[in-house]
Parts: sequence; C-alpha cells; structure tokens
Amino acid sequence: MFSRFSKIISGALVMLMSLTLLSGCGDATLVNKTRQQSQITQAILSDPKTFNAVLSQESPNIFGLTYDGLVEENPLTGEIQPALAQSWTFSEDNLNITFTLKENLKWSDGEPLTVDDVVFSYNQLYLNEEIPSNARDSLRVGESRALPTVTKLNDRQVRFTINEPFAPFLESTGLAILPKHILEETVQERDRDGNPLFLSVWGVDTPPDELIVNGRYQLKSYSTSQRVIFTRNPYYWQKDEEGNELPYIEDVVWEIVESTDTSLLQFRSGSLDSIGVSPEYFSLLKREEDKGDFTIYNGGAAYGTTFMAFNLNQGSRNGTPLVTPYKSKWFNNVQFRRAIAHSIDRDRMINNIYRGLGEQQNSPISVQSPFYDPTVEGYEYNPELAKEILMAEGFRYDNNGNLFDADNHPVRFSLLTNAGNRIRESLGSQIKQDLEQIGVIVDFTPIAFNVLVDKLSNSLDWEAHIIGFTGGNEPNGGINLWNPDGNLHLFNQKPQAGREDIQGRVVADWEREIGDLYVQGARELEFERRKQIYDQTQQLAMEYLPLIYLVNPYSLSAVRNRIEGVEYSPLGGAFWNIERLTIADE
Repeated sequence: MFSRFSKIISGALVMLMSLTLLSGCGDATLVNKTRQQSQITQAILSDPKTFNAVLSQESPNIFGLTYDGLVEENPLTGEIQPALAQSWTFSEDNLNITFTLKENLKWSDGEPLTVDDVVFSYNQLYLNEEIPSNARDSLRVGESRALPTVTKLNDRQVRFTINEPFAPFLESTGLAILPKHILEETVQERDRDGNPLFLSVWGVDTPPDELIVNGRYQLKSYSTSQRVIFTRNPYYWQKDEEGNELPYIEDVVWEIVESTDTSLLQFRSGSLDSIGVSPEYFSLLKREEDKGDFTIYNGGAAYGTTFMAFNLNQGSRNGTPLVTPYKSKWFNNVQFRRAIAHSIDRDRMINNIYRGLGEQQNSPISVQSPFYDPTVEGYEYNPELAKEILMAEGFRYDNNGNLFDADNHPVRFSLLTNAGNRIRESLGSQIKQDLEQIGVIVDFTPIAFNVLVDKLSNSLDWEAHIIGFTGGNEPNGGINLWNPDGNLHLFNQKPQAGREDIQGRVVADWEREIGDLYVQGARELEFERRKQIYDQTQQLAMEYLPLIYLVNPYSLSAVRNRIEGVEYSPLGGAFWNIERLTIADE
C-alpha cells in the first residue's frame, strides 16, 4: 500500500531513513518566522525509481510526502483516522464502507479534488489488471481474490463494496488518490504495443511542475544522484487549530548519499538534520549528543524484517532455466535451507554488527505487531548439526572440508545485497564467513539498489540475496509477499505484467498453504481467531524457510534539537507528522 504510512514497498523495500514524521504544535509567531527560509535536510541511499505512486515497488519513494489517501494510520496509537475522508460508515453486514470526503479539497494545481478522483484512482488504476501495482494484492478479498467495487454516490460520497467480510477493509482504503483530470487519458490511450500510456508516465525524468499531488509537499526539483527537493503544497487540505496553513516547514531536501558512512559524516558536520542510527554508529553519536545538539530516539524493536532468501523458482524462460538446475535442486530442498539457517551465527551478528542493539528475528510478522507469535522458534547456531543434515541429504565433504552435492558439484552460490547499506554488507560478509565453516563457498556481491530490485522483480536473475521489508501492525500488508501470485512473492516470483512468461514454475504445497491462510486471516473479523491463523503462517514460514530471518534491530534515529515537537514511534519514526513540525528560532 502507498498510503501516508506505506508499509510494503513493495517495496519495499527499506530507506536509510524512515520518512516518518514529527508531531507538535508551534505558536503562530514561530510558524511565520520558520516559514521564510525553513527546511530540513535528510539523506537517502539511492535515487527514486519512479514518480508514479501506483507503479512504485520500492523505497526510497516520494509518496509519503506527496500523496494522501482516504484514511491513514496513527503510528502512536495504531488507529485508522481520517485523511482526505471526513468520515465513514460501515453497513450492518460489514460489506460496504461509505466515505464522505472533506469539503473544498484541491490538487496542487488548484483544481478540485472530488469523489471522481477517488473512483478513478481505484477503478482505473489500482483495480485495473492491465496496470501492475503491488497495492492490488492487499485489496483482494477471500478465496476468489475478488476486488472491491467502488461507486460514486454523490459529489462527496463514495462507496466501497466487497463480497465477504474483510478485516483490513478500512486500512486498505489508505492508498494514494491520484488526479483524474491529469491521468485519465493516459489510461485510455495505448502505446504501439497496446499497453496503457499510464505505464510510462510520471517517470523520474518528468518535470516537477507536471506532477500534481494532494499531500503536504510537492516536488520542487530532482537532480540525479544529487538530491530531491520538496516544497510546501499551497493547497494542502490540513490546517492547524488556529487556522494556519500546514505544513509549517517550507522545504524538505533529500540528499542522495550512496553510503551510510557518508551520511554519518554529513550528519556530524551539521549538513543533515536527521539520520537513521545504525548500530555501529550508536556509541559514537551517543557521545556527541550534547555537543552536536541532537537527540537519539530509541523506539525499541523496529517494524520490518531483514532476511536472506534463495531463488526457489524452478521455471525457465525461452528454454533457459532461471536458476542452474543443480543449484535449484539444493535451494528447493528444505533440509538444505535448514542447514544454512543453522550455520548462520545470529548472536555474533547482534554483538558485532548490531553492537548489541537488536535481537534475533524468527517471524515474518514484526515483533511490535499484536499478531506476532513469540512462541515461534528460530534455528540455533549449530554448524555441526548443519553438516549432519547436509550429509544425510547426500552431500559429502572432501579432505579439505569443501562441500559437494551427490553429483560432485561444489556447493557454491552468489549472494547479493544493495551496495552502500553498511549493515547488509556486513551481514553478507559474515554469512560468507559462517558458511565457509560448513564447506560452502559464497560469492558475495553488493550491487546498486535499483539493479537489485530489477533482478528480484523482472529478470529474476539471482541465486540468493539479503534484503529487508518494512512492516506494520496489520499482517495483511504482507499478502503480496505470501500469496504465490503476489507481486512481491520474491522467492518464487511469477512474471510481472508485460514481462516474458515463465515455463515450469512450481508452487509448493506449503507455499500455497501460507497464501491460503493469509486469505483466511483477512476474512476473520474476531481478533483472537485472526491471531491463531497468523500464528500458523509464522510457524509454517519458519518450518519451510523460504526466507531465513536474521536480526531485528532497534528503531533508532538522531534528530537535531532545533526541530521541535518530535513524538518518536517505531512505526512512524521521527517525522510521522511532518506537517506540524517546527524549527526553533535560531
């Protein structure tokens, strides 16, 4: 979903800094002073890949600042609250939600934002099977995977209808609303291949003044590999209690810094206003809090997960297997995956890489979520047991301790992650060392983030990787990861829309069972019964290990004290309410 608090990035994928924002009110005098030249400066690890919210699959993305949906999640309470919608009502059978929009909503070009934009955004974009969107999977209901119908009732009211009860129904309506008056023609018109022109609009080469938004900020400029600059949307719908226009801060600058080391240097020099605190930097920054006039916020266990995964896709394209067949045989052997899990020393990761600021992650559901199952057991570090498992599966060792399969192939595979993320690079280096202890050779290579995303989503040309997903309280946000046909089912990905077909893709029984349980969990409205269903998904995920979970770090951010009103939340971070953030008079 790409609401204000986009949890799957489809991302997904995780930014260096959570663009979750600050809360607090300032008096009108301070507001007027800070508005004149006020800005905050942050850092991201790579360039945005698209400015099209519907097509976006990863972080960093601009949409948390530029778009609102009908509703949003309050990261302090976890409650769903109004955004573009003023209110909503459920029907008695819970199959309909009727939303009433706020009055006098406008787009950043001054045009009215109406129910027609809501109906367009859902019916012609998110629910349109011709347009690949990660959001669509989280809107599908029941075993039929039916999509809701969205109907205009009058100038301010719109109705969403589903065919059976769906617990995340309300939260699913937080998707970004896009402008019909700008984009409708691009959906109707076709390119020479017969695809909607929408698939190629609002790329990163689009002039900023052509991007029409409804969120707090609009894009001001973008310089590739340098920075993204946002400026206040003069038609933003929200005002403070005194009637002042929001947001208070004039500009937000994202410096594109392809190394967390460089981000640290820039923060310490004062050129960044905030930074996600990696564990290796924590002690250094903690000593500098007073001198640097900043505060480190610790939200406890972070939302989201970090994991290693093997490519389990057994299919081929144009007669060429996606994964070398004998390696695919290893990867699809659950005992092989269990042996690998037993060979990874996660306590060493916590102590050496995370500096003690983390804990083992044993579940696809965030530790902070009420649906997390604390009884799920992980795989203890036991390389001798790993060797026993491998030999029982027909693998053998030579006199030098090198591992071979039954057909005498040396056990060797490539492992990828995104370059510039020091934590993931360190995780990969340790995994390489750990697996050497059981005779496995790992060719570890950090690559550019966008190249990695393309491999995972499109070419499917990879063997193993380390990556992370953001998370939230609602498990259904992970449906496009766990549904075998989901756009983020990355360990056994089906072809994306417009990509070449795959022949011979196999979906395992356990794989389909987890996907079915996610459907059942979304259908169940009673919390305890829902939790029992999601407990099963967590147990199955750990039993069959499509993803080998590593360490869950603590949620840490450093923020300059001149930025006032911070109410830190592990779900929303330091800036979850940026429209009310103020800068102290200096």
